[in-house]
Amino acid sequence: METEEPIRKIIHVDMDAFYASVEQRDNPELRGKPIAVGGGMDRGVVSAASYEARKYGVRSAMAGKIAKQLCPHLIFVKSNFDKYIAVSKKIREIFYEYTDLVEPLSLDEAYLDVTHNKKNLPSATLIAQEIRQRIFEETQLTASAGISVNKFIAKVASDVNKPNGQMLIGPKEVIGFLEQLPIEKFHGIGKVTAQKMKKYGIHTGYDLKQKEQAWLSKYFGKSGLYYYNIVRGIHNSEVKPNRIRKSVGAERTFFEDITKIEEMVAFLEKIGTRIEERMEKSKDGGRTITLKIKYHDFEVHTRSKTIEEYVKKKRDFMPVIKELLYNPKPEKAVRLLGISLSNLNNNEKKPKYIQLTLDF
Repeated sequence: METEEPIRKIIHVDMDAFYASVEQRDNPELRGKPIAVGGGMDRGVVSAASYEARKYGVRSAMAGKIAKQLCPHLIFVKSNFDKYIAVSKKIREIFYEYTDLVEPLSLDEAYLDVTHNKKNLPSATLIAQEIRQRIFEETQLTASAGISVNKFIAKVASDVNKPNGQMLIGPKEVIGFLEQLPIEKFHGIGKVTAQKMKKYGIHTGYDLKQKEQAWLSKYFGKSGLYYYNIVRGIHNSEVKPNRIRKSVGAERTFFEDITKIEEMVAFLEKIGTRIEERMEKSKDGGRTITLKIKYHDFEVHTRSKTIEEYVKKKRDFMPVIKELLYNPKPEKAVRLLGISLSNLNNNEKKPKYIQLTLDF
């Protein structure tokens, strides 16, 4: 490792096709069949796809119409987030039996720092196996895990032996693993960036490692330093047990495109009510108010305004939303509208680490 940072033991646990697996667990008739959670309406979007559906190319965030074209016998299932949240809570309770340093990324995945753990187990690999077994016994669902020295490598590793598997990348294996890894497998490098890298002859981690930091910064901007570091196994972000929410938002896709400004205002009022409810639960306020507009041709525009006071009440942020909507008025039919509040008044607390070098 080309770093002098303390060696940590990080596990990334990722549930396998979580929403779809929950539905298949609760309905035996769906087991072994290609299903998509959500996406059943003409404008619907797939929230999750079973592994049987993924074989046909069905993926989350895909339009339901396209998913059905790829897999004509696809079964759409209505989402039940109350149920998913309850299962996720049970899974996190298992995590907390091993460590308090748990950073949830979503309902179905989390980072765990087990450098110090409540059961005094010396092996992060055994902890990951035990956690996965506990999850299966208590929820009848499978999970995959990645184990390594930092969050980045652990997340990449958790995808290697999916579903229902795990992968250890020990300290001495990090560089070799990253050098042979296809560039599109690097967490944080999306399809567009991967295509751009390939144009410059960067197909693997080894190719990326040959580029100097200055070159990467020139062609990839602020992300250049990130790419320079991660391919060398350098990623010092700590597991944050209290992840700070950066924004609160909600949006709505319409069954039919809308063109009248009055209709847009009416829908934004409803979205604003949802935002207010969420802000009340979080007890935060925001200073940056953003309006999101997606047109019928999928072109997306965002308009933002930062004000002096923190707001969370609809009566305080809706006038700004209307100002953003009217200046200028949308000139094309609108498919989606959204509102978010960011620049929140919350404070981030960082856990402290002690250096230890234990067996993985």
